[in-house]
Amino acid sequence: MFSFFKKKETKQNITFNYESVIVDMHSHVLPGIDDGAQNVEESVTLVKRMMAMGIKKIIATPHIMADFYRNTPETIGNALTLLKTALAQQGINIPIEAAAEHYFDEVFEKMVDERRLMTMGDNFALFEYPFISAPINGYAVIQKMIENGYKPILAHPERYLYMEMEDIEGLRNWGCNIQMNTIALTGAYGKEIRKRAENMVDRQLIDFIGSDMHNLRHAAALQDALNMPYIEKVLIDYPLKNVMLK
Repeated sequence: MFSFFKKKETKQNITFNYESVIVDMHSHVLPGIDDGAQNVEESVTLVKRMMAMGIKKIIATPHIMADFYRNTPETIGNALTLLKTALAQQGINIPIEAAAEHYFDEVFEKMVDERRLMTMGDNFALFEYPFISAPINGYAVIQKMIENGYKPILAHPERYLYMEMEDIEGLRNWGCNIQMNTIALTGAYGKEIRKRAENMVDRQLIDFIGSDMHNLRHAAALQDALNMPYIEKVLIDYPLKNVMLK
């Protein structure tokens, strides 16, 4: 990826933060619209924590789920305005944009067909699979995304225990970008998911990393990740694409 050297001493008199990643492209810091920050105060606190770890730009990605978080560009835009206003009032200066984390549910393909996905950067579209099993039309819909001009990003496949590394590699070869949650390297989701994340790093299957920040517990885990052996592999000379979103 890109060099993440900064400010704290390690055994080699080098430390890491997330400064060279530049952009955190997966977070739930917008207030009150999903299972992330529940109010503006929490949102501001999370943003401050991310900035303290070197993040230079945040792309918030609230859930869009047909049966649970029925967010729209309007609800997301309103929450973004609230957060930006609060940050400005406190003199906190960081670029914040909004896209979405789309759930691959019964309406996702229709949203792809109608070109209604909320995107980041050069038409990158973040989506997540169900945690129980992969959708049977996964490859077909990813192909539609590409044909419709989207650049698909599958969120945190290290957490989909039904997926083998070969499945992840196959999706990537199909044209789907892969995003790993950085805190997976800390064991925040359990030992098995940590091993899967490490395996993804070893096999260079990762295109983007993101905090998937929801709360202060995640903020602490994101800080802890900087002390994990595998973070060095991700933050030094690893071909991450986060910088493409700056």
